[in-house]
Amino acid sequence: MNTPPPLDAATEQRLHPWSWLFVLLMQLRQGLVPLIALVVFGQRGDRDELWLSLGPVIAVVALVAYSVLQYLTYRYRIGTSAITVRSGVFARNRREIPFARIHNVVVHQNPLHRLFGVAELKLESAGGHRPEAEMRVLKLDQALALERLVRQRGQAVPATAEGDAAAPEPAEDVLLALSPGEVVRIGLLSNRGWVVVVAVLGAMVQLFPRGSVSDVIEAGGRQAFGYASHLHPGMWLWTIAAVVAVVGFWVMLRVLSVVLALLRYYGFRLSEHERRLTVASGLLTRMRTSVARRRIQAWTLRESALQRWFQRRQLRIDIAAGNPGEGERRDLRELAPLATPAVCDRLVQHLLPHLQWPPARWQPVQMRGWWRLCLGALCLVPLLTAAAIWYGGPWGALVLLWLPWSAFRAHRQMARIGYHLDDGYVAVRGGWWQRWWRFAELDKLQALRLTRSPLDRRLGTASVWLDTAGAGMGTPLALHYLPEAQARAVYDQLGRALAKRRLRW
Repeated sequence: MNTPPPLDAATEQRLHPWSWLFVLLMQLRQGLVPLIALVVFGQRGDRDELWLSLGPVIAVVALVAYSVLQYLTYRYRIGTSAITVRSGVFARNRREIPFARIHNVVVHQNPLHRLFGVAELKLESAGGHRPEAEMRVLKLDQALALERLVRQRGQAVPATAEGDAAAPEPAEDVLLALSPGEVVRIGLLSNRGWVVVVAVLGAMVQLFPRGSVSDVIEAGGRQAFGYASHLHPGMWLWTIAAVVAVVGFWVMLRVLSVVLALLRYYGFRLSEHERRLTVASGLLTRMRTSVARRRIQAWTLRESALQRWFQRRQLRIDIAAGNPGEGERRDLRELAPLATPAVCDRLVQHLLPHLQWPPARWQPVQMRGWWRLCLGALCLVPLLTAAAIWYGGPWGALVLLWLPWSAFRAHRQMARIGYHLDDGYVAVRGGWWQRWWRFAELDKLQALRLTRSPLDRRLGTASVWLDTAGAGMGTPLALHYLPEAQARAVYDQLGRALAKRRLRW
């Protein structure tokens, strides 16, 4: 994506002339199932009823007409402080979108976009569940120029249109760029291949009649075992065959993971420009999304056991945004999909220079309640063992071996739990096999909660929950298993910091 030319902000502008085609393709994709149903039921109707056979054609013609009308009625004008969008086929709408309200600009290019040299642009606000404006589609240089304009005029001191047009574009400061080899490593160190396996199994269950999939698998298994039995294999050959099958399946998962990683992260580049972070990535579908640094609410570092052995971890952020779960990955969430611990720490230190990261010392929690982390296994495993012995005989007692492993894992997890609190930020850490660190600036806290479960009251402990804007369904920002007096002291300290923030408002 090259440096774009300046925009003409004097008159209203239209979308790309081929915009109607992309809108039509989107409509066809969303209405594919109804169209197929219309074709099937139309073929089953009376041959004299032409409208049944012409139904799909009429539907497609109506979608084409709607797409062309949407292109003809969509206009936008670039002002000094806002973008004005006029749209609507039957009901006319006019929207004023201030530059200061736009927190994220997404430039999206799928392979068809790249073939036509166009891009889809979305303007998103902090509190909206849908984009403030969706422009399908613009010329690529026009979309990049509009992204640049939003980035410039969204600063605290807006500039004039003439000044923006004449000002040279400063170079972006590249904070992280992943080579193709590093992207391949992302796939090798992840389990993304399971996504494809589960999707294929789900599609087979949906497309084929009930029971046919299991019948095919059973027939194939019988044929394979029947062929193998004619060879009269011994125990060693069966063992080798089982090992080869497991290794082959594992290799297939790694290959699928690498393919998915290349499709998503190829050409990954994190850059900074005028206190705004921008990420561009993707092999076939290119995605360019950005966010202002002030919108970042919380930070999460995570590493699996496999990633830790290869000295790699991930860096993710929560941002003050709308609903991120509407099916399309739009928000900037990953600052480092995979990087060394030193690189992740340098990114945090660069973006939060007023904070000390990593903390010099972590406050541990008491170890006497470590068993509560394996309480579920202590209750469930004996029941599973009894059921296994009932159905499988004495060999079912092997299920009890899960108890010592669960106890060992719980003890190690409790030993790693800790927190850090100072005048600038609060941080928590946890996990043993899958380790994580999560922290947020005190200025970004939205609410506090102090909770005590019945088990907490029995052990004299409590938990402090910290809410930030944009927090997802992942690891919560919470301080668990603290002594009650310590938890109340932490709650009071954070409450005073939260009160100071409200006074500044």
